[in-house]
Amino acid sequence: MKCSHCLVEFHAQRNVAYLGKDVEGDWAVEQYLCPNPKCRKFVFFLVEAEIGHGQKYFIKKDALGHDVINQREQIRPKGSTRPPVPNQVPKDIARDYTEAGIVLPDSPKASAALSRRALQHLLRDIAQVKPGNLANEIQQVLDSNQMPSYMTDSIDAIRNIGNFAAHPSKSSSTGEIVEVEPGEAEWNLEVLEMLFDFYYVQPDVIRSRREALNKKLEDSGKYGMK
Repeated sequence: MKCSHCLVEFHAQRNVAYLGKDVEGDWAVEQYLCPNPKCRKFVFFLVEAEIGHGQKYFIKKDALGHDVINQREQIRPKGSTRPPVPNQVPKDIARDYTEAGIVLPDSPKASAALSRRALQHLLRDIAQVKPGNLANEIQQVLDSNQMPSYMTDSIDAIRNIGNFAAHPSKSSSTGEIVEVEPGEAEWNLEVLEMLFDFYYVQPDVIRSRREALNKKLEDSGKYGMK
């Protein structure tokens, strides 16, 4: 997982502190301690889940090995933990991305709706896909063969993780708030960050380096790069 304080990736070692049971179910706090020596801060999630107890408390898993968690809310730290939006990203896309990061701890459904809308705006703005539903627009990007495979696999996973077949409104009405799969909202934001770098940041970096090289060539009396 990624530490919500320092944004460093680390292998998540979870501890579960059981709180008790009410009419909704068993409640506990998931505890993660960031191992980064420059951070060493706790990240806490409040969960309503199926809790088991052996030598210590743990969250039970279903037949597929998934945690049986009914409700999950990050309670420390609060607020967005996503990287800042690069300056090159258009303001409307940046605004949806930023808000999606802010609401993620409180409402993954709202976050996913905002990130789907941001993704659709991005694909229409710079990938120049023919407007349609989001699933079709993603397919157009895949068919264009303009991206490395790791990126196309990541974008395609948005449809698969989000189970677009079962929730067609995720594709036809991207901003609609509907149920989300575990990890779906987070994955949408991860993919957007990759696309920001691919479509907006790297071309700008290359353009700046090219201009700097051309200036050096011209100053030395040579022809610049075409």
